[in-house]
Formats: sequence, structure tokens, C-alpha cells
Amino acid sequence: MRGLDGKVAIVTGGATSIGAAIVRAFHGAGTKVAIADINREAGASLAAELGSRALFHPTNVAVDEQIVACVKAVVDRFGGLDFLVNNACIYIDHGLESSREEWLQSFNVNVVSGARFVREAAPQMRARGGGAIVNLSSIAARFGQAGRALYPACKAAILQLTRNEAMELAAHKIRVNSIAPGWTWSASIERATAGDRAKADRVGADYHPLGRIGDPEDVARAVMFLCSDEAAFITGVNLPVDGGHAMTGPDQGKPATWRLSQ
Repeated sequence: MRGLDGKVAIVTGGATSIGAAIVRAFHGAGTKVAIADINREAGASLAAELGSRALFHPTNVAVDEQIVACVKAVVDRFGGLDFLVNNACIYIDHGLESSREEWLQSFNVNVVSGARFVREAAPQMRARGGGAIVNLSSIAARFGQAGRALYPACKAAILQLTRNEAMELAAHKIRVNSIAPGWTWSASIERATAGDRAKADRVGADYHPLGRIGDPEDVARAVMFLCSDEAAFITGVNLPVDGGHAMTGPDQGKPATWRLSQ
């Protein structure tokens, strides 16, 4: 895609899973990419594998000083910043039984950290004449689900935050969009299925009309599109990458007569 080669990106939570797929996609497109992650072993290993156009900067996204240090390190190393992907996330969620501490921790990492990264990254993008930011939301932002509260509330908040950021930064030619993945092969689903991808696809097919769960690379390709020149006139939108999950509704796309016959 046009407009990625030679640019500079930061991916939070970029050491593993979806984040690592995004890092690899940027690198494959010729972008210099920084991995901002608390996982030192995985982050350093990925950066070493990718070589001189990759940088690992140990970053706890819940600490402002570390966010500031990360952006500075990237600008010092690569000379500027063009793209930011706010992917870092925690999955603490005991539904309505969650403690105040858990609520605050979830919003701190899942929502506030991305906003703080934007605060530090935007001036660097303005200095380059513009840029693009992608925030990771989720299909969970749209649907009610018993037993969960923190994660869906955070992901819903990201949708509104994206719109606000897009409005504020449009004058500086900085585009801000979000992506809402469906079920995606990642550490949590791998643990739940004991590594059985076929089982994950089989169960996920009931909720995803395209008949499988997503791959991390599906999300990464969407990020590349939203950062590229191909999306130069797109800002403030949420792009579902969910195999059709968001369109199915409570009947999962099956006619009512099918439900009544079961």
C-alpha cells in the first residue's frame, strides 16, 4: 500500500499476538517500527529478528513518564513519527463483581494509556505534516454479554475517544480511526482451546458468517490500510474486522423460522 515505506510507527502491546502481527506488517511494508510493550523478552526477541528497522522500547503504558520516554526514543532513533497503533490491552473482567480497583486499572490501561500516547505522538506527527492513528476497539463494544463489564465498557469508550481525537486532530492532517476485531486467534483463545485452532474455528463459525475466527494478520492488514495513503480521506470511523459478526444480530443471521424449528 502507498505511503508506508520509509515512515515510522509505534505499536503498543506489539510484542505478541495481534500486536506482533501489526509490527511484522509494518516492517514488511518498509516502515520503521517501534515495539512498546511491558514484555521485555518477547519484545526484544521480535526486534532482534526484524533488525535495524525495528526498535523495542520497554514501556508500561500505564505510566506517563514511560510513554514520554518511548516517543522520545523513537524520534531520536528514527527521526520522527508518522503512525501510532494503540493496541495494548488487559483483560481483567469479573463483570458486575469487579472491584473499583479493577475498573480503574482497566480504564487506565485500555483507554487512558492510548489517549496519553496520542497526546505525546500528535506533536511529532504535526512536525511531519500529518500522520495516522489507529485505536483497537472490539466487537465487544457493541453487544451486551452476561458476566462481562470492564472490557466491553473500555472498548466502547475507545469508539467515542476515537471520534473526539479525529475531530481535534483533523486540522493537523492527522487521521484517527479504530478497528473492531471479532474473535481472533490470540493467547486467550489459544488457552481456552488448548491450542486447537480447528475447534476455535468450528465454535466461532456460529458467530462469524465467513465461517472462521480471525487471524492476527487480518487485523494487521486493516491497520496497514488505515495508515496508508489508500485511506487518505478516512477519519473518525470504526472498521469491523470480524468476519461479519457485527451484522448478524441475536439470530446470528438465521431466519426466525429456522429458530422455531429447532
